[in-house]
Amino acid sequence: MGRYLRVRGIDDHGLCLVVLGDRPVDVCVDGRRVWTFWSLRDTVARGGPAVGRYPLRRASWPKKLRRHLSGRGRITVRDSAAGIVYFDDEVVLGDGEGPILVRNRQGVDLGVDKSGRLVPTFANRSEDNIASLLDATEAVIAALEDAGLEPFIAYGTLLGAVREGAVLGHDSDADIGYVSRHTNPVDVARESFAVQRHLAERGWRISRYSGASFKIYVKEGEVTRGLDVFGGFLASGRLYLMGEVGVEFEPEWIRPRTTATLEGRPMPVPARPDKFLEAMYGPGWRMPDPAFQFTTPDRTIRAFNDWFRGLQPGIRYWHRHAHHGANKPPKRRPSAQARRAAKVARRQNADVLDVGAGRGADSLWLARKGIGVTAYDYVPQALRKASECAEEESLDLSVRYLNLTEWRSVFAEGARLARLPRRRVVLANHVVDATSSPGREALARLCSMALRERGGRLLAEFYVPTEDMPGDVPEWMVGKPDADVFTTLLRDAGASRVNAKVLLLQGRPTVRVEGVWKACS
Repeated sequence: MGRYLRVRGIDDHGLCLVVLGDRPVDVCVDGRRVWTFWSLRDTVARGGPAVGRYPLRRASWPKKLRRHLSGRGRITVRDSAAGIVYFDDEVVLGDGEGPILVRNRQGVDLGVDKSGRLVPTFANRSEDNIASLLDATEAVIAALEDAGLEPFIAYGTLLGAVREGAVLGHDSDADIGYVSRHTNPVDVARESFAVQRHLAERGWRISRYSGASFKIYVKEGEVTRGLDVFGGFLASGRLYLMGEVGVEFEPEWIRPRTTATLEGRPMPVPARPDKFLEAMYGPGWRMPDPAFQFTTPDRTIRAFNDWFRGLQPGIRYWHRHAHHGANKPPKRRPSAQARRAAKVARRQNADVLDVGAGRGADSLWLARKGIGVTAYDYVPQALRKASECAEEESLDLSVRYLNLTEWRSVFAEGARLARLPRRRVVLANHVVDATSSPGREALARLCSMALRERGGRLLAEFYVPTEDMPGDVPEWMVGKPDADVFTTLLRDAGASRVNAKVLLLQGRPTVRVEGVWKACS
């Protein structure tokens, strides 16, 4: 009875099920897996008559998948681990016109990965494409070894090699890990940055998302994929490996490395890969589960946050946000603050520094008004289309990386700006509420360095959470920004005048701040 599941219907909203027990369930369209969910964990009780003593449950289509589900197609619902087929029939969804195609604009088949992203997965990739990714994986491993590390394939890549000897069909990237010889988190972070510089000097394109992990971008056929490199270390009998691992561990389970076969190729793995997989996925790692979700202990989360993750709060959200609109030019109308920035910039013959520019809608609009703009973000790939539009239109818009929670980023950029004799307007639209307390302090410091010499203004807007705030707090909001605390930071940073007022915008209490810096005499 533990495997009992019956599909009672499939419609534009999702699947209606009768279930007993929690099982991973694949949904396939014309034989291609597009989504996996757990029959209890990822469903909700649905009102209506029960079937026997078992109530109906609803598995709703993921939002990003739903827009592809229009037409006719053969839907198969099967047990992910046992292969038992619960449903297999033609279904009409949406307008019913044409076949159901879950593909991107390049015609590449997509599937929902374990992070909820709709991405090209390995299941439908050609042998040449997979061979290309394995070539890149081997090249990255060799580069990391050249930098003095002892890398090994990790997480889903390790799982595929050990359990199946092949890449996992539902996976969408390759993971690499290493365990540092250092035992102090500070030394581990310093080593990680040194390795990044070593790789960058040799032409690798890299983006960092913590003090001990970064992503290396590689080309696999027509698809660009990111290889995640997770740093770790062993201290006081515990292994900490960026991502999700913080467990008691033995040194001899790590070194010396051995090999496992992945798609016919030997790949480096830890001395006891089974111990690593148990640490990563639990004792049930041998059972296929494309919908696996990590349940990292609070202790491990706090440790990683304190040691490494304070560098980029909310980075996963912003990477997903950037990925979703990567190929679309920004079309959003300019914000009210951008319009105010344009007026001030014209009046004072000033440039605009758009901090936390996102996809660059405000930056592009300002540049089209003839204003010099620098667009800053710590997910600069989100600004790629805006940058391309600016280049095509010969606009004065440049894109630069800035991380407000990394002091060396703030000081380096602030020093660069201080040397350039220009008046400036700093636009910070929903940056104060999207960064941490150190990030808010760094924003004030950046304004001081950029505006103190020639004078200028800061125009900021941010939400302030209250107990009666309607609806959910935005997913990207970090902490509880306080208007009084922020205005004090600006005054301490040299602002001669700071004005703040509270408005109700879209049902949320919103603070608008204007800080003024006078030119040094």
